[in-house]
Amino acid sequence: MTSRDVVVTGLGATTPLGGDLPTTWEAMLAGESGIGLLEEDWAEGLPVRLAARLRVEPAEVMNRVEARRLDRCEQIALISAREAWRDAGRPEVDPQRLAVVIGTGTGGSLTMLGQDDVLEQSGPRRVAPHTIPMLMANGPAAYVSMELGALGGAQTPVSACASGAEAIAMGLDLIRLGRADVVVAGGAEACLHPLTLAAFAQMRALSKREDDPRAASRPFDTSRDGFVMGEGAAIIVLERADFAAARSARVHGVLAGAGITSSAHHITASEVGGQERAMAKALGSAGLSPLDVDHIHAHATSTPQGDVAEAQAIASCIGTHPLVTATKSMTGHLIGASGALGAISAMLSLRDGVIPATQNLDELDPQVKIDVVRGAPARGSWSAAVANSFGFGGHNVSLAFISA
Repeated sequence: MTSRDVVVTGLGATTPLGGDLPTTWEAMLAGESGIGLLEEDWAEGLPVRLAARLRVEPAEVMNRVEARRLDRCEQIALISAREAWRDAGRPEVDPQRLAVVIGTGTGGSLTMLGQDDVLEQSGPRRVAPHTIPMLMANGPAAYVSMELGALGGAQTPVSACASGAEAIAMGLDLIRLGRADVVVAGGAEACLHPLTLAAFAQMRALSKREDDPRAASRPFDTSRDGFVMGEGAAIIVLERADFAAARSARVHGVLAGAGITSSAHHITASEVGGQERAMAKALGSAGLSPLDVDHIHAHATSTPQGDVAEAQAIASCIGTHPLVTATKSMTGHLIGASGALGAISAMLSLRDGVIPATQNLDELDPQVKIDVVRGAPARGSWSAAVANSFGFGGHNVSLAFISA
């Protein structure tokens, strides 16, 4: 490997399926669901109460004093970054060569909305003094950089549902451009709130299948009716390959390339061309041909139009031969964290030789002409995978991984 090669040495996550990555991955392979009905009083009267809550509450695994000074989004970013850093073996790196890039869709929205209620009800003197650090979108990246002593930059892409994947792509660039030896990258999101749920429901973007929450998220199925909002964080540690080799680090996989495009088409609607270009750029960056790709982790949120657009883009750019999965059928849509968790899933599929099955796929939409894994996980030996992530605003990101 050369100084341009980038490997993944650390992984961490907290999701609706588990409080860490091993638990999440095990549940994903078992086809478990993290989706249920919100039971909080504030959810009463909402048009949709479906959501994918974290399996483990952050306060259960953090210092309580620390937790009180952090927004929920910041809490879970720190929890996942700590796991990823431990998994990487806590690399000894020049602090000026260590960078952090953590994306989010809404940042500290729970703090902002909660403190606005305090202001309205009790006046300005009751607003918490830590409100600004808690609501800043760059808070997760900032706190992780302080935790690790990273002096090489702390960046925050805010690209809706593509934020986590874009953070990983930016980490790849930092290493390839020689600006860092190690980058902690990924995404975090915690925005389950009456306003966000009501707003997405008004857009008719959310599933209303409340009679059977586990079956509500149905990517590529003919009866899909929208996505399910979730919360979570997923973080990876990227290293320059020769730096990792010099310290005999364990390598989970190789981040071989990334493609970022903008559709400049519509603020919410999917656009096939932009998605095709993102995948093509990722393959070009990785030195792969479409026939090299064995597996695709689809963005596939379970919306009627979005799933078809992505399936068409995959078939057109890469072909119908790769095995495709959509794990949002189990986790719900983690918004800014979804792309990072999808990237981890794609890489683990290469590492472990198993692809999680898409759940709730009873009848494949006839417009979907790709090979979607369903029923049971697919097992085999594969060498290259692509993870897609697309966001409102026309943000398109594809990441290409090859086995270590």
